[in-house]
Amino acid sequence: MHTPHGAILVASSQFSSLLDSAGESLFDPGHWRALGALSPTAAGRGSAWFVRSGAEEWVLRHYRRGGFVARFLTDTYVWGGEARVRAFAELRLIRELHDKGLPVPAPVAAAYRRRGGLYRCDLLTRRIRGGTPLSERLACAPLSMERWREIGAVIARFHATGVDHADLNAHNILLDEGHGVSLIDFDRGRLRPPGGWRHGNLARLHRSLQKIQRNLPPDRFDPACWRALLAGYGP
Repeated sequence: MHTPHGAILVASSQFSSLLDSAGESLFDPGHWRALGALSPTAAGRGSAWFVRSGAEEWVLRHYRRGGFVARFLTDTYVWGGEARVRAFAELRLIRELHDKGLPVPAPVAAAYRRRGGLYRCDLLTRRIRGGTPLSERLACAPLSMERWREIGAVIARFHATGVDHADLNAHNILLDEGHGVSLIDFDRGRLRPPGGWRHGNLARLHRSLQKIQRNLPPDRFDPACWRALLAGYGP
C-alpha cells in the first residue's frame, strides 16, 4: 500500500484492516504510546519496542545505522528503489523462512518513508513469547551443555537452508523457557549456496560470546561451551 510518504508491505492479508485504520501510524512509537501499548526492549544499535494490538504482541523495530557512517546518517539510507528497501527485504526473507518452518519471528509488516534520495524504514514482527536473548541468559546463569548443543543444532538448520545471517551474535539468539531456540534480526541476511560464509557466521558468534564473557563469571562461556555448540552444529 502506497502512503503519502512511502509505502507499506504486509506479510499477510489478515493485517489489511489494520492498515486501513492506522496506516503509517502503525510504525510510530508515539501512536502506541498514546494507546498505552508501548514498552521498550533492548535492540542492539537499533531502536525497538514491544507493542500490543489486541491479543497480539509485536516488536516494532526502527532501522538505525552502525559504525562510522552512523555519525552522519543515523537512520537514513540511500534510495535505490523499493526492491532495495532494507525493511522490505528482511520482511520477505523472514516470511520465506517462517514458511519453511524455521524458528524466526512471524512477519507482520514493513514500511519506508522517503524524502528525496534518502529513506527511513521500520519492521513489525510477532513477539516470540518467553524469548530471552542468549546474552541476557548468560548474565543470569550458566547454560547446560545440552542447551549449548541445542543452539548449535538450530544454527545448523538455518545453514542447511542456506541462510546467511549477517549479524549472528549473542543478542540475536533467543531462548525460551523450554528448549526453544530462535534467531532474530535478519537485516542484510540472504539465502546463499554452501560456502565459507557459514564459518564466518560462527566466527562472528564466537567473538560476540567472548566479548560478553569479559564481564561475566568464568562459568558462563568457556571452551567447553563452544565445543558443545559445535557438537550440536555437527560436521
